[in-house]
Amino acid sequence: MARMTWSILARDPATGALGAAVATRFFAVGALAIHVEGGVAALATQALINPMYAVTGMARLRSSEAPDAIVAALLEADAGRDHRQLHILDTQGRIAQHTGRACIAWCGSVRGTDVSVAGNMLAGSAVIERTLEAFLNATGPLAERLLTALEAGEAAGGDKRGKQSAALKVCTGDPFPDLDIRTDDHPDPLHELRRLYAVSQEKFAVFRRFLAGADSPCGVFDRVVLDAAIARDGKPPA
Repeated sequence: MARMTWSILARDPATGALGAAVATRFFAVGALAIHVEGGVAALATQALINPMYAVTGMARLRSSEAPDAIVAALLEADAGRDHRQLHILDTQGRIAQHTGRACIAWCGSVRGTDVSVAGNMLAGSAVIERTLEAFLNATGPLAERLLTALEAGEAAGGDKRGKQSAALKVCTGDPFPDLDIRTDDHPDPLHELRRLYAVSQEKFAVFRRFLAGADSPCGVFDRVVLDAAIARDGKPPA
């Protein structure tokens, strides 16, 4: 898997939502790089991606194991650790980060309360610094704050190779996402990702509230109720 770019993991302490977003000059970054599970953690594997970090790491995170211990164990078992970048943010706000010695410059990570940003093969350190700063200063739903953060990182230079794909995932109380959108191949992937987010607010975001989940094993299946809620709360794209 080719080298990735920069990603952000975040937790909303008010709602318990966890989210991740990523952008890169490579095809379909959202397919393997970011992983989020409600009530558990957000994880990103990048640089030379190791998909098993998510398979093994998320299983251990479900047992409330500390992210630092998980990262240490994953790296110890991986002969390619120097080529990997990995960061984790769990539901308690604990963060662990790793940037391998062989990751391509510029590479590194920053963190704040309830937020972790990491990147490699970037235009410079300003990309992740501006991403973090923008997230911390943004308001609104978690998805909007993540989008704003990535847009700030792109404005600071982003991936030095250019743009191709981006993805965003947010989960709250369920193992399946509140929102999971991807731009797999686009000349302006973050702009397209924001468009998809706006489209999601028209019907999908309302419909999602009524799905079966941890707090409602059957959800709401009365179409009259669903249609009324969409008509009342849906936000057509501007």
